[in-house]
Amino acid sequence: MPEGPSIILLREDAARFAGRKVLRVSGNSTQDIERMRNRKLIAVRSWGKHFLLEFHGFSLRIHFLLFGSYRINEGKATPPRLSLGFSKGEELNFYACSVRFVEGALDDSYDWRGDVMDDAWDPALARRKLRAQPEALAADVLLDQDVFAGVGNIIKNEVLHRIRVHPESTVGALPARKLSELVAQAREYSFDFYRWKKAFVLKKNYQVHTRRSCPRDGTPLTFRKHLGRAQRRAFWCDTCQRLYVAD
Repeated sequence: MPEGPSIILLREDAARFAGRKVLRVSGNSTQDIERMRNRKLIAVRSWGKHFLLEFHGFSLRIHFLLFGSYRINEGKATPPRLSLGFSKGEELNFYACSVRFVEGALDDSYDWRGDVMDDAWDPALARRKLRAQPEALAADVLLDQDVFAGVGNIIKNEVLHRIRVHPESTVGALPARKLSELVAQAREYSFDFYRWKKAFVLKKNYQVHTRRSCPRDGTPLTFRKHLGRAQRRAFWCDTCQRLYVAD
């Protein structure tokens, strides 16, 4: 599943289509995708893991789910969920994804303060949301898109290792300093992820995700295929990542 930084990269790649008219629409989506034909694409935006194509009066939301993908000015052997054609033969193709329309202004549907990579990101708001769920696991809250829109499983594993917190720690047991570190690093690591992926060196910079031993102390990493409410893969070091639980 693409995480927030990957959607930012897509947004940058697709920025060339902003201000242009959609001349052709096709795909196997069950949505009324024809409504975009001959409409001007006002802007290309994103919120967390949502890729947004903004038109007058409505927008199209693309979510890539687990296996979605896209191609710009080229196709794949499989039929696209949605294909948008523009002048000069250019096209934007989406595969194996969710396609939904958002009616009205995007500002009425999205709180940009919750996107860890948006200029409007509000860390104080994130901390308040975390304090409201003291029993939740650190691993789960990092994947909560209402708190950290854009954070995915890779970022979750890497952030918890970076701040030395065990994924099964509860939010309420975290010292104030650790809670602030968790919020800060959710954003900082997302931008690191973005820079590394843009330079094609993301996987080289993994510290624990899919790794076998901790780069800090050499301890064999613990791996669990399903952890927490989200039931996602987790990698952590039992030596340097402390487990914080209520007494």
